[in-house]
Amino acid sequence: MKIAVFSTKNYDQKFFEKHAKEEEYHFSFFETALYKDTANLTLGFDAVCVFVNDNVDSDTIKLLSENGIQLIALRCAGYNNVDIESAKAHHIKVVRVPAYSPEAVAEHAMALILTLNRKTHKAYNRVREGNFSLKNLIGFNLHGKTVGIIGTGKIGETFCKVIKGFGCKIIAFDISESEELIELGVTYLPIEEVFKQADILSLHCPLNKHTKHIVNKKSIELMKNNVMIINTSRGALINTVDVIDGLSDKKIGYLGIDVYEQEENLFYEDLSERIIQDDLILRLNGFPNVLITSHQAYFTSEAMDEITTTTLKNIDAFHKNKELENEVT
Repeated sequence: MKIAVFSTKNYDQKFFEKHAKEEEYHFSFFETALYKDTANLTLGFDAVCVFVNDNVDSDTIKLLSENGIQLIALRCAGYNNVDIESAKAHHIKVVRVPAYSPEAVAEHAMALILTLNRKTHKAYNRVREGNFSLKNLIGFNLHGKTVGIIGTGKIGETFCKVIKGFGCKIIAFDISESEELIELGVTYLPIEEVFKQADILSLHCPLNKHTKHIVNKKSIELMKNNVMIINTSRGALINTVDVIDGLSDKKIGYLGIDVYEQEENLFYEDLSERIIQDDLILRLNGFPNVLITSHQAYFTSEAMDEITTTTLKNIDAFHKNKELENEVT
């Protein structure tokens, strides 16, 4: 079975080569993303393996089908970048990695909070330059603060347990409430109340038609002054223009994002020698109270092991006509 792996970095290839032992599977690695203009590369393959910024829309799927592709294997949990209905219509199966080290993402969300609050990134640079002043480095105690969590799936649940250790009051919104988290002390509230009461708001929900731009002008108006917003889920949960307005108006006190709505044109690439054409990301980078990381929340060795092994199991199950436990239907 021949598999074309798109959006490949050296670390992706390293982990696939580490775990792919079966001689019947042949992987070809492409640095380019998969979209309709690169779909011609899939000719002669049986399956494609894609990541978060590959654009597997209806046009791309039509071309994949014409090239004989039978399987789209996502090496991530989210599948909003794949037209599932089109895949069904062309009889192409779609599988994903539903969970991989929720601790990795939850811990990164916590790192964003601590860094923004205590300004350790700025302190590090100052001390390296011989500046030992504490001016403008003051933070606040997390203990006793109200943390609002949107989405309490596996990652949100893990984040609840992490933040609980800091002595925070935890409120949450999800369409399905967790009895385990309620026993832990999490209070479920309507989403409007979470927006109103949270000192820190952390997003851990999937991206769909109900959650797109869940953080927008209207919801920001409900929030406390100086609120901290953290997003390690999907970039389009946030309306970037509205958040920039909130930062400019000093309504939003801190913003930490590991994802960005237009990240497919930026993230995972070294653009240090180029002129970046995205005005919104440049504007965000201009705020001293904004911290951006390049979709690295998942990026631990444990998570990469789990992503790779689950992806290989999905491919193996398809190849051997076994039940697809992780099929997107």
